[in-house]
Amino acid sequence: MSEIDYKAFETAIDGIKQRTMAKVGSHDAAYIRKVIRRQRYCEWSGRLLLMTVFIHPALWVVGVLLLALAKILENMEIGHNVMHGQYDWMNDKHINSKSYEWDIACDGASWNRVHNYEHHTYTNVIGKDRDFGYGLLRLSSDFRWRVKNLWQFITYFNLSVLFQWGVSYHELAGERVFFGKKKDNRRDCVNHGELKRRFFSKGARQLIKDYVIFPAIAGPMFLWVIAGNAIANSLRNLWTSTIIFCGHFTEHVHTFTSESIENESLGHWYYRQGLGSSNIQGKHWFHVLTGHLSFQIEHHLFPDMPSSRYQEVAPQVQTVFKEFGIPYNTGSFWTQYSGVVKRILRYSLPDKKQVTTV
Repeated sequence: MSEIDYKAFETAIDGIKQRTMAKVGSHDAAYIRKVIRRQRYCEWSGRLLLMTVFIHPALWVVGVLLLALAKILENMEIGHNVMHGQYDWMNDKHINSKSYEWDIACDGASWNRVHNYEHHTYTNVIGKDRDFGYGLLRLSSDFRWRVKNLWQFITYFNLSVLFQWGVSYHELAGERVFFGKKKDNRRDCVNHGELKRRFFSKGARQLIKDYVIFPAIAGPMFLWVIAGNAIANSLRNLWTSTIIFCGHFTEHVHTFTSESIENESLGHWYYRQGLGSSNIQGKHWFHVLTGHLSFQIEHHLFPDMPSSRYQEVAPQVQTVFKEFGIPYNTGSFWTQYSGVVKRILRYSLPDKKQVTTV
């Protein structure tokens, strides 16, 4: 690590960013608007088909899949990236990070505090990045082993199925709003009353929309619509959770201490982002469905760059990493997912030399 010229590395990565951002314009605006149009076609056709089960059950199945696809596109390629400010330069109030609210139980402002700022600033820094394991999973030896870690694969599965609610509750859990003693190093960004109000109001809006309003519109088909919405939400949760875990918790991602980032230069920050993330290889359609988070390394290096540019810059980033002798963590979906599973299982057991605490 000491042999890396961080200043030269910074200059090389900055060069990629500057050359790419100079090209951002009408092509990128047309791309995100096309994705939004297709997402809306999928959502409304899916919701209509859920109510046509009396014609043929296959129509209901297609409706479920279209609605799940719409929710995935909205959360991943639209919501996540818009809220990162990737399209603020368009000055379109409908896709601006300051006002966009996504179709998920998590309040956008909470996500911006915990993920957009905290996670992207302190990526994988133990004690500062609450996204690393989400406070539920032990994913490195930096954390003390506890008995509950024995069944953390079950915890991981439950978190994946209910992922939107896990993300929604994430900040409240970290701030010990309902349970537990507040940690000494935590300083309130938002008072607990406001956190609870936004948690319940956003969650209620999502529940009312999917399980009251649209079923009511369906009349006698209301149970089919409730079931279809529940399955579509579950498919979206499983997909988003899997992609996010493959981008952050594969076998070879690194963790960092607070001391290691003292007086951190931008070059070292770039270096940490690269080692703390992992990519997933795939076809173009696969990258779109992941919100281009299959290029998690590029996303962490350039979080405000329009996501559709990640496919373009990834080979350049990989070349720079190779030039500086920095590992570039990429692999097929199954390679990366098996790495996630191995990591969860490995740290579910105590380290051989560690004194365990029950």
